[in-house]
Amino acid sequence: MEHANGPIWEVTFWEFFFVTVLLAGSAAYLTGRAMARTWQGDAHLAFYIVLLAAATRFIHFALFSGTLLSLHYYIVDLIVLLIIAFIGKRITRAGQMATQYSFQYRRSGPLGWERSG
Repeated sequence: MEHANGPIWEVTFWEFFFVTVLLAGSAAYLTGRAMARTWQGDAHLAFYIVLLAAATRFIHFALFSGTLLSLHYYIVDLIVLLIIAFIGKRITRAGQMATQYSFQYRRSGPLGWERSG
């Protein structure tokens, strides 16, 4: 299959969507949830996602003949995974704040919380 290089995906769109968004994105979301549940900081989460993005580049390389050491596409994968991971962390943190500190906070949407009363 010919490569359909674009600014966001090196392989075809569907291969990018399957590997980066669905597979690695699911892992990034669960990593964000885990970091929120253990009350870890953003630096820990970013470090784990940097490693996950490297593994994602390897999957593109091994399965779909992508370039292993492409800084451009590594950064694209990293940005997509960081966004998904921080959304997962924020959703979980909003639930934690509204549940554990219900006397002071209430949930305001899926990503936020606010002072009650």
